[in-house]
Amino acid sequence: MFVVCGEALMDVFASGTTPSGLALDGRIGGSPFNVALGLARLAQPVAFFGGLSTDFLGDRFRQSLAAEGIDPRCVFESSARTTVSFVGVDAHGVPSYAFYGEGGADRVVPPAALDRIPAEARAFHFGSFTMVVEPVAGTQRALIEREHGRSLISWDPNVRLNVEPDTARWRDTLEWMLPRTHVLKVSDEDLHLLYPGTDPAVLAARSIDGVRGLTSASLGEALAFAGRAAAITCSRRGADLPRRAELG
Repeated sequence: MFVVCGEALMDVFASGTTPSGLALDGRIGGSPFNVALGLARLAQPVAFFGGLSTDFLGDRFRQSLAAEGIDPRCVFESSARTTVSFVGVDAHGVPSYAFYGEGGADRVVPPAALDRIPAEARAFHFGSFTMVVEPVAGTQRALIEREHGRSLISWDPNVRLNVEPDTARWRDTLEWMLPRTHVLKVSDEDLHLLYPGTDPAVLAARSIDGVRGLTSASLGEALAFAGRAAAITCSRRGADLPRRAELG
């Protein structure tokens, strides 16, 4: 079983004006929640480990868990509010973002919540800002320390400076994670932010422990499959990931 760990937040897009204000289009999101959604749509057993609010936005996430077949046993519920990210686009098509996450439900996951992790879990994915904000960051680090010697650990830094503007905090987390991570997914943008001027190949050379056992053919097949899935996702608003049947 996969367990995906991190944030769940509502992405709210401005979709036009109304006579008295703005029309808004809210989409469930958060990169870890999206990974859990994608795995479920690929018919993989997956649970989501993260904080959800008991507010009406949290209810929408719970509906999605049930509808998509994501195991809810690891969810930690609290009365803290759901994190919201507003996305606007100006007349030139340039996006702007406003993030409201301080004190959000995805941040207040305590170490005691680790007792919810299913015993059959064998692969863990971590992502984005819950690795750099407390108290959830400490909880996730405790889980990584417990599991990295016996389970597969995957991580996507997905740097968000509007959440934590200190690049040193993100870079320190990456350095801590590298010896504990088997599969690292990192974007060019993240590398330029954390290691400006550094050749990505230099970092890659010390970050491929988890894929050394794959043949070139197997790795190429996996990357091609991921590329097809990403292409479909990028053609849709929000994180509307493909189902297995769409990928051939």
